[in-house]
Amino acid sequence: MPSEKQRMLAGQNYRPDDPELQAEMAATLAWLGRYNTSHSLTAEARHALLAGRLGAVGPGAVIRPPFHCDYGFNIRLGAGAFLNFNVVILDVVEVTIGDRAQIGPAVQIYAADHPRDAATRRAGLEFGRPVRIGADAWIGGGAILLPGVTIGEGAVVGAGSVVTRDVAPGAIVMGNPARPRTG
Repeated sequence: MPSEKQRMLAGQNYRPDDPELQAEMAATLAWLGRYNTSHSLTAEARHALLAGRLGAVGPGAVIRPPFHCDYGFNIRLGAGAFLNFNVVILDVVEVTIGDRAQIGPAVQIYAADHPRDAATRRAGLEFGRPVRIGADAWIGGGAILLPGVTIGEGAVVGAGSVVTRDVAPGAIVMGNPARPRTG
């Protein structure tokens, strides 16, 4: 039988209160404490700190602290990716941010999801759906990306938008819910 962590990583219903997952979250909280107080470190030292917890960190990738995530090991940053202050990533499954993507301040990226059935939620089960952000995409400050969305290469998401569906490569979307710009 798969562990709760294996179920989580596979996008299946899992129990977040599982001891192994709670230990992983505690380790991430300790790491975040170090990372979020790393202002005096050189860029190279901060990059090395990122690489010590995240799933992948491309050359020149930057996350400005403070930063918040669930686990870290499900986050993959491409080369030159930039995440501004106060980004939150709920990474129960993979979150991929492409090369040179720019993520504005206070952006929230949710790969964590919940069953639509109340009885299943009441049982304490959760699941995740991967989020993918393509190369050269720009996510404006305060935007929220919901579970399972893909932002295409070169796409732009306007500040404060709530992205509920995939965004085509090169598209510009804005609003709540985010829709393609007209005119």
